Amino acid sequence: MTDVWIGLFSGIAFGFVIQRVGATNPQKMVLAHLMKERHIPQFMLLVVIFSAMGLFALQATGVGTTRVLPTSLVATGLGGILFGIGWGLAGYCPGTCWAAVGEGRMDAIFALLGGLVGTAFFAHLHEFLVPALYMPTNLGQITLTDGFGHPAVALGFLVLLFGGGILLIGRLWGRQA
Repeated sequence: MTDVWIGLFSGIAFGFVIQRVGATNPQKMVLAHLMKERHIPQFMLLVVIFSAMGLFALQATGVGTTRVLPTSLVATGLGGILFGIGWGLAGYCPGTCWAAVGEGRMDAIFALLGGLVGTAFFAHLHEFLVPALYMPTNLGQITLTDGFGHPAVALGFLVLLFGGGILLIGRLWGRQA
């Protein structure tokens, strides 16, 4: 039961932060995509850094485990295209959509319902889609640790890469904001 409370608290805290950074505002999201608003992309990269560090710490202490799914070029590519189209049309990604619904934005409710319908549609076609789209370009389980040989080195690379991205966005996009 403790896990449920930790998850609930973490979700509420993350939703609060998403709302405060402005990611529940589709107009701010449009400005971020047009490279005129730097806070949302910087926040997203920072979240990835903190999540990676937290997951690394959990795994190092033996508390956390992960299940690495195989990488499929076609499935990942199509998923990315659909994700981008949905984000572009709705102005929300799945996480910000839930937070915007909690904020009371009516357009987010329709975006959320559309996402749920899409998820149900995929679930019904899953048995057909996996052999048709996923398996032909299945590259197996690929992780940064495979490339760097040690989880700490992979984490360091990710932190440096995304941290550099945060600084670069601040320098380049900050001039336009």
